[in-house]
Amino acid sequence: MYINGIWESSDIFLEVTNPANGEMIGSVPDGGREDAARAIEAAANAFPAWSGLTAYQRSDYLYRAHKLMMERREELARMMTLEQGKPIRASRNEVGYAADFLLWYAEEAKRVYGETIPAPRGDQRFIVAHQPVGVVAAVTPWNYPISMLTRKIAPALAAGCTIVLKPAEATPLCAVETFKIFEAAEIPDGVVNLVTAADPVPIGAEFTSNPTVRKITFTGSTAVGKKLAADAAAQLKRVSMELGGHAPFLVFEDADPVHAAKGASLVKFLNTGQACISPNRLFVHNSIVEPFVETLTERVTRMRGGNGMEEGIAIGPLVNEAAIAKVERQVEDAKEKGATVMCGGHRLMDDGLDKGHFYAPTVLTGVTEAMTIYREETFGPVAPVIAFDDDETALTMANDTHYGLAAYVYTNNISRAMRMFEGLRFGIVGINDINPTAASAPFGGAKESGLGREGGREGIVEYLETKLGGFSV
Repeated sequence: MYINGIWESSDIFLEVTNPANGEMIGSVPDGGREDAARAIEAAANAFPAWSGLTAYQRSDYLYRAHKLMMERREELARMMTLEQGKPIRASRNEVGYAADFLLWYAEEAKRVYGETIPAPRGDQRFIVAHQPVGVVAAVTPWNYPISMLTRKIAPALAAGCTIVLKPAEATPLCAVETFKIFEAAEIPDGVVNLVTAADPVPIGAEFTSNPTVRKITFTGSTAVGKKLAADAAAQLKRVSMELGGHAPFLVFEDADPVHAAKGASLVKFLNTGQACISPNRLFVHNSIVEPFVETLTERVTRMRGGNGMEEGIAIGPLVNEAAIAKVERQVEDAKEKGATVMCGGHRLMDDGLDKGHFYAPTVLTGVTEAMTIYREETFGPVAPVIAFDDDETALTMANDTHYGLAAYVYTNNISRAMRMFEGLRFGIVGINDINPTAASAPFGGAKESGLGREGGREGIVEYLETKLGGFSV
């Protein structure tokens, strides 16, 4: 734990294992509610001085952290692969993405503008200012264990807030290494605080009930997000929620099915399908479904699962046995209800993979609305293909979910592209684009996929209060 600029230990530790082989790779203090309370107090004490710095001063700290993160890119990437399991190349990319948030908000810190508003009276003046909300409590996930930290910490610090962060129980070592960068950047004591814990419930309870915390930002499951938001509402705390997704991937008859299938294979199996923007339902026009499936299956069959430190690995382990069980349950349900397994459909056990949590990358065809995989987020390496006949049907099926984070469209018709962009009830829509994200762009969903936005200029607004000054002159 890192509280008020001091690394702390405890009598109880949380052991961290490598999901690829089950080996223990380290441990962190197992903190509790009292530790969270002390961290909040430290953040509150640091807030006046930190918020009182100029935007340029806060910016300099973030620039410094960015430089250090890029210098330590390989070290951080290797820790991520050991702890989370993703292939080393993907880990390197994530560290770069994480550093982008530090760089972007180093600049956005200097772009928190106010304004004057014309008043109805001659002796009156209106001035609008934007000020930091105060102490922020953050909870981050295991699937992107470094970039999700900086996506929250960077805008909070840029705005003038101080923060307490609880990382996922599965990936606390990545958080520790990231906070070492903040320490090396000489960010003042108490501005950034880290509480590691095996049980997130007491920490969350302190975050939602402590009146000093004025904002909660959370990335994780919809169920947990709803609970935190409901508890935070008792004190009218501001919340940002980046929750689950069930992304549709629509391929229309005018699209190149081979090109679309290549895109689908890249984004669907990124991070072994463990991403909230991962396509979970691949809707393909009947006229091109055959070449699409053929290409997708051929590419997926070539994907090799294994330890992410090895060369040529495309599929890493799932996070734990529960994740494996969920994928198995969805695939078996689909098979029982008539789906065809084109490739995969089983756990990977050969060559020592039985020691980890590996599932073969899988393509299913003949998927229908009656199957669990059609309704539930998978969070694993399974691509279900559903055929459709017309635009209206495709749009209706795509929107038929209580999630609303990301959607993807492949078409060469600009009119259709615009209709889909406007008609899809999702916060992010990629048009012939499988990576519609960047530090400079707003990220977030509609419906039960969340509240608020991260990234872009919208990301810093989440950490600011609007204040009106009325002056009689």
